[in-house]
Amino acid sequence: MSKIISAFLLSTIIITQPTFAQKNTKQDILLANIDKTVKPSEDFFLYANGGWIKRTPIPAAESGWGIGNLVQDDIYNKLKKINETAVKTKATKGSTTQKIGSFWRSGMNVKAIEKAGLTPLAVDLNKIDAITSADDVINVGSEFQTKGIGCLFVTYVAQDDKNSEEIAVQFAQGGLGLPNRDYYFNTDERTLKVKAAYKKYLLKTFINLRNATPQKDVEDLFALETAMANASRKLADLRDPYKNYNKMSMAQLNALAPNINWSLHTKIAGTNKVDSVIVGQPEFYTTLSSLLKNTAISVWKNYLKIKLVYASAPYLDTKTFNDRFEYRKTLTGASAPQVRWKRVLDSEEDAIGEALGQLFVKEYFNQTAKKRYDDIVENIRDAYKERITKLSWMGDDTKLKAYEKLASISKKVGFPDKWKDFSSLEVNDGPWVLNVQKANAWWHNYETNKLGKPVDRTEWSMTPQTYNAYYNPSNNEIVLPAGIFAVPGFKDAELDDALVYGYAAASTIGHEITHGFDDQGRQYDAKGNLTDWWSAKDGEEFSARAKMIIKQFNEFIPVDTLHINGEATQGENIADLGGILLGIDAFKKTEAYKQNKNIAGFTQMQRYFLGYALGWMYATRNETLANRVMTDVHSPAKERVNGPFVNVPEFYDAFGIKKGDKMYREENLRVNIW
Repeated sequence: MSKIISAFLLSTIIITQPTFAQKNTKQDILLANIDKTVKPSEDFFLYANGGWIKRTPIPAAESGWGIGNLVQDDIYNKLKKINETAVKTKATKGSTTQKIGSFWRSGMNVKAIEKAGLTPLAVDLNKIDAITSADDVINVGSEFQTKGIGCLFVTYVAQDDKNSEEIAVQFAQGGLGLPNRDYYFNTDERTLKVKAAYKKYLLKTFINLRNATPQKDVEDLFALETAMANASRKLADLRDPYKNYNKMSMAQLNALAPNINWSLHTKIAGTNKVDSVIVGQPEFYTTLSSLLKNTAISVWKNYLKIKLVYASAPYLDTKTFNDRFEYRKTLTGASAPQVRWKRVLDSEEDAIGEALGQLFVKEYFNQTAKKRYDDIVENIRDAYKERITKLSWMGDDTKLKAYEKLASISKKVGFPDKWKDFSSLEVNDGPWVLNVQKANAWWHNYETNKLGKPVDRTEWSMTPQTYNAYYNPSNNEIVLPAGIFAVPGFKDAELDDALVYGYAAASTIGHEITHGFDDQGRQYDAKGNLTDWWSAKDGEEFSARAKMIIKQFNEFIPVDTLHINGEATQGENIADLGGILLGIDAFKKTEAYKQNKNIAGFTQMQRYFLGYALGWMYATRNETLANRVMTDVHSPAKERVNGPFVNVPEFYDAFGIKKGDKMYREENLRVNIW
């Protein structure tokens, strides 16, 4: 994916932000954010964005603040207006307006939420209390999974990696309380602080639940999760699609994990009519099976109670919410919670975001802007074909298959042609947490209903107002929501081509297309199937070049003593570099580049690189940086600018980078893949 946050925005909305230049001031948006005390040859990220970062504090409720957040704030207000209008409307029961109004009322009814406390969870808590066996654990845990309460393991339905025409039931490791396995074993000061805060949260929750031995319950639960973590693969090890693809029959699954009642689980999950499944990490399930047999039922009951309360806390009373927030502070660095109405909108986006998207695109998404980015996709595709043709390290047979895959990449720009039907989703004015559970159950049923049916390759997995994008290898497609192209404070028509080619063509469009040819994406063919279409020699050449970018990013230390995990982030780093190179090639064919008129004192190529950096204009708290380094396959924002730029010849020319400068990298160390 292209961006590190998701936000609600559209590309034609004008936003008033005092920290951005507006059209009527004649101040250029790129010039406005420059920090002239920093040389571009020393730290280009801070040169391009440092002015804005210096004068823009991170709000107390945020883990970071940047360009996507600025747009999101404006969209929050527009979403709020839609909801408040829905509340005042006498809407027909079951209509989109009724659902929006009821969801808003349930989330904003502070008095009722405070009075209720944990009582909305009473039915689920009673089910946990009634557990007497391992089968009961699976029974309750499987039901929780259908309602969006993560526990035990991860299960979902998606295209079979080796047969993209079929939807398959898939199982992966999961069920931990801390963000990933490394938090249970790392001993650095920051991780120990997170671990201590998590245990404190567990203790508070057990006391709130009136457990008789809360401290002992904390230690028993943490020991259980540690055993699960020990059987979980590390972040980098999850990137190999072959090693994480283990197709097996139900009989083989039963043999792998005999103490998990799979017939009971699949019946509750609605996946009981399949004869095979795909297991990502078999060793995790073997361990989980053993833990189900050998861990006291009382510990499993406490495990499920914690999972229920933790997942539900954002939608419950202030005490329950704050207990969770105090722990989360060690991961995000935010010192205050987000205001309630924004939290309600976030949960509504998860529940019925596409319904909201329909209202947005009718009013805000300009067809002229849509055509602009449709055309840029094709310009990037043409540039990629030319780059493949010129590759000296790739053989002709592999090139032919690369051409085929590139030509087959489908594009989805702006918004879907077909919208999801939410008519069967019931939303009422009752407890907010129960509306969230019902929405999660609706989505679970929506996904499982795909089993046995033809794959719908027209479907979108993001809403139009999302500040993000993605490449789907099984569909061999790029999906570019309208929101990803927005620049705060400007209509799309006000943005010059140099800025747009850096900001959108490189960091999003070229990035996503390159994902089809990164370390993971390259292993899927034109039809989206996991298969080796490379010659052995070409595969070795690619891997050797990829090792160079792994080594480069391993050197970066964004916070404390934590190095970026070059192995885990290589796909995103390859896509960043590829996107920048493709954007340059496509931009050089535009009239703007050929005319080479200076804007705000910058050459066209300088504006291109500044435009790319604008897309990563974020200030991030150290707590969040540390969490991302440990859990995210994306590098932090600063490294996503400085990292790839030092490999690009045009960057050296545009800003006069010379040997001895911090942004200089010896030619034999520069990464050259695509």
